[in-house]
Amino acid sequence: MTVVVTRDVADRFRGFLASCMLEIAPGVYTSPRMNRAVRERVWEVLSEWFAELGGGGIVMTWSEPSAPGGQQIAVLGSPSYELCEYYGVFLARKRELKPEEGKATA
Repeated sequence: MTVVVTRDVADRFRGFLASCMLEIAPGVYTSPRMNRAVRERVWEVLSEWFAELGGGGIVMTWSEPSAPGGQQIAVLGSPSYELCEYYGVFLARKRELKPEEGKATA
């Protein structure tokens, strides 16, 4: 099972993902049998567009027996949390804001 979650991205991303995956909720796409070649091509397109357009964030996860917890994760953008490996599983923890990130700008 491959899952892609998008946050605050251009409509271009949503249209592309909806063309090759099922959108089960706003910004959440799944594909039960996406093979490695297709998954890598989808990630390549998302990465190229993200480099051009920026904004928001994208997370892709899929089954990978050799990865911690049997699951691989790829991230584009700056999610409000960071992923870390701890005793063979991935954990998500909130990122600490740098002082300049927590201030409003005029």
